[in-house]
Amino acid sequence: MDFILKFFELIRFKDIVDVALVAIMFYYVIKIIKGTRAEQLFKGILVILILTKISDLLRLYTIKWIFSNIMNFGFIAILIVFQPELRRGLEFLGRTSSIKNALLNKENKVPSQVTEIVDAVASLSRQKIGALIIFERKTGLDDIADTGTRLDSYISSSLLINIFIPNTPLHDGAVIIKGDRIKAAACFLPLSDSNSIAKELGTRHRAGIGVTERSDALSLIVSEENGSISIAENGEISRYLDIETLENILTSLYSNSMDDTVFTKFFARSKGKGEDIENE
Repeated sequence: MDFILKFFELIRFKDIVDVALVAIMFYYVIKIIKGTRAEQLFKGILVILILTKISDLLRLYTIKWIFSNIMNFGFIAILIVFQPELRRGLEFLGRTSSIKNALLNKENKVPSQVTEIVDAVASLSRQKIGALIIFERKTGLDDIADTGTRLDSYISSSLLINIFIPNTPLHDGAVIIKGDRIKAAACFLPLSDSNSIAKELGTRHRAGIGVTERSDALSLIVSEENGSISIAENGEISRYLDIETLENILTSLYSNSMDDTVFTKFFARSKGKGEDIENE
């Protein structure tokens, strides 16, 4: 304990800032090179550094000399071969918006997945194309996913719109989304047999409600009759949502800040709004 206490006593505020800045620098370097040729080069450099250290410890001087010279002369080769990646990185650092986004609080930032989903739903709603999207949470939905076609693809508005276009192979059924991936499409869901569901709601809405009665999933439904947007959870449905409300709900879902109390209140408010719309 004395050693640990002395260790922490030696740490200065400058040291903490120094380590934090290095960590941030490495984070953005990895972010810039991810998915490029430089990613493999970076891994290769790490391997050479490790082998150099091992050869030094084992006193393998010839191997150490080779690896040391590779690092010395290889730096010039890196500048030549990976000029596009270096330019991309410098441009990234030079963009004010990139630095601004990194420093600002991201609490109100809408996740990219939410933007893609909302854009797709808005388009489907305008065109009055029916859609059923299920968001998997803690309860696994692999048994339901097996009834459809496995996709395991990134979420994009174009893909979601294409899936639900009438007379396409995957349009009849539900899409299951887990995290940032479209897990499966054209899935068959259990229908709800609740007597409290409005008579005008069809099979799509009953399926969306049914899956939430058997799991903690969240269902997003677009009506093909009037383009209205609904959300179902825990066997309850909230209808006639606007795009802004939908975006707020999905943002809460992806930020893991959703709780039962919030949604109980939300369903109560939106149900009242839906009744008003129906009366009109």
